[in-house]
Amino acid sequence: MNDQTTLSRSGHAAQSEVVRNRVLRNTYWLLALSLIPTVLGAFVGLNTGLNAVMATSPGLSVVVFLVGAFGLMFLIERNKNSSLGVALLLAFTFFMGIMLSRLIGHVLGFSNGSQLIMLAFGGTALVLGAMASVASTTKRDFSHWQKFLFIGVVILIVAAVANIFLQLPALVLTVSVLAIGIFSAFLLVDLQRVIRGGETNYISATLAIYLDLYNIFANLLMLLGIFGGDRE
Repeated sequence: MNDQTTLSRSGHAAQSEVVRNRVLRNTYWLLALSLIPTVLGAFVGLNTGLNAVMATSPGLSVVVFLVGAFGLMFLIERNKNSSLGVALLLAFTFFMGIMLSRLIGHVLGFSNGSQLIMLAFGGTALVLGAMASVASTTKRDFSHWQKFLFIGVVILIVAAVANIFLQLPALVLTVSVLAIGIFSAFLLVDLQRVIRGGETNYISATLAIYLDLYNIFANLLMLLGIFGGDRE
């Protein structure tokens, strides 16, 4: 009887390991694939003038961003167990690329804009590598951070929306610095959840990690543009 119980537990552990490895592998593949529509979306935004329209109507841009982003995220979660979920996720990343084109267009207005974009991309990749390393090696559980990080994100959204009307440069800097810290911590939590088998759906896992990386990149690029942009 004990032998049968041991065999059953061993089989269950082996099956869990297979599922965990499959989710992790699919998440990384889908995350890499999601970069393609993001770049295409940014390209469309830059070459159709949508970035200029968003720059002249920041209030409307925020409304479109919030409705579009949260609407697509809701649909992705509703369809995360089907191939439609993958299509919706790629549509979401395309939309996010369009939204990012406003910032990219602003940075490209600097003579060193291309270098700043590559630096922001490299910095984001370094954060991903560091958080993945910590998540896969540490024994500490970071899941209890989620509640506090979520509150931090809500505060950031409120502050960012408020600053559309306040136009305070200091608040822009504060929001960007805090966003990089908060979403880096969120990235650690999300990666650890996937690595430890807490997330069994690779579409949901990809969505969470993509959002972390997107916000790290955007806010890092914002800071680089402020402090490193060269108009000459």
